[in-house]
Amino acid sequence: MTIATILFTLILLCGSTLFTINVRKIIRNIRLGRDIVITDRKKERWMTMIRVALGQSKMINRPVAGVMHILVYVGFVIINIEVIEIMIDGIFGTHRFLASIMGGLYNVLIASFEWLALGVIVGCVVFLLRRNLVKLKRFISKDLNGFPRTDANIILLSEIFLMSAFLKMNAADFLLQSRIGEHYIHVGSFPISSFLLVPLMQGYSTGFLIFAERFCWWFHIIGIMIFLNYIPYSKHFHILLAFPNVWYSNLDAKGRFNNMNTVTNEVKAMLDPSFIPPAIDPANTTKFGAKDVTDLTWKNLMDAYSCTECGRCTSVCPANQTGKLLSPRKIMMDTRDRLEEVGRNIDKNGTEYTDMKSLLNDYITPEELWACTTCNACVDACPVNIDPLNIIVEMRRYLVMEQSAAPSELNMMFTNTENNQAPWQFSPADRLNWAKEE
Repeated sequence: MTIATILFTLILLCGSTLFTINVRKIIRNIRLGRDIVITDRKKERWMTMIRVALGQSKMINRPVAGVMHILVYVGFVIINIEVIEIMIDGIFGTHRFLASIMGGLYNVLIASFEWLALGVIVGCVVFLLRRNLVKLKRFISKDLNGFPRTDANIILLSEIFLMSAFLKMNAADFLLQSRIGEHYIHVGSFPISSFLLVPLMQGYSTGFLIFAERFCWWFHIIGIMIFLNYIPYSKHFHILLAFPNVWYSNLDAKGRFNNMNTVTNEVKAMLDPSFIPPAIDPANTTKFGAKDVTDLTWKNLMDAYSCTECGRCTSVCPANQTGKLLSPRKIMMDTRDRLEEVGRNIDKNGTEYTDMKSLLNDYITPEELWACTTCNACVDACPVNIDPLNIIVEMRRYLVMEQSAAPSELNMMFTNTENNQAPWQFSPADRLNWAKEE
């Protein structure tokens, strides 16, 4: 083995190991949520995943962003098939190993990679312009201040650099094929790099072209390893979680809320004296609703890690559009930030440590929660079927049922319902007075 192959293998092992460690931490964090079983309607779930996650059906609702995202998504995923060849070449010291196996199909594959690389670059440039020059409203709101705004730009620039390195590597390789026959064999079709870059590079010396090809090759693989290990710290972890998150998404009709069994049993017992509620295991009793991330379900926490921060949910939120404090995107970002904080506390101090903080009040205020109209617009708009409303409702439940901290208007309704069996301040005997003739 040469020094280059040893170095490549070490980089590959270190990058893969670090990525695995980071992913395991995220899985651990998601599992901090309450258990919930989601295994029903499997055929419908597979079809939903194919349509929404693979087919990007909800992205295309906004054509410009949808088309550009599909270009970037398809291009970046498919081009990274080329990483397989890079790994083989890096470990065994070969050059374009798959060409000898695939024959003429290899030319088609490389040509398609080049077109897709161009598509990725164009898409990322458009996204950068929309965020930083056009400044669409959903990309300049204050909930993106700080790292979230920088994160989006880092990812877009990284993809541009990686795709540019791929095209420059191919351009140098194309020129070297005509100058050095032994190592740089005549394979591949390079429609983009030969048209855009070869005219600029053909005056370079053979030595410089070898350096450029090798530099871009190393830059591409090291860049992918860095990109891979940056993803767990970024909103772009949705690249991996979008598919399972859509598979586990809520398939019930929007607006249908889940009831708590303990409350349902209490109501049944009140209405039917013969009803005997099941025994409650004191060890498994939970509070009503959610105060912190550990009170939410693992699906809620997966939603938080799957959030792309695209802002489509907030852009259609009627509460947000009328100037209220609520932003569904911020709800998901705050949930993820709090979960990350809890995970770091566990890493440093163990599972029993508490920092005396919670998602409610320290991250999300009651004012935000009560601004929600529960219209489900945010749920409908999300490209990966995230459900911010479920988190909002669970935290509202905690405020009402654990802290009796509902707004005065709701407390009045609760009192009327308890006393008059209706939300209005009229006794049942007077309920039909409106129909009497005067």
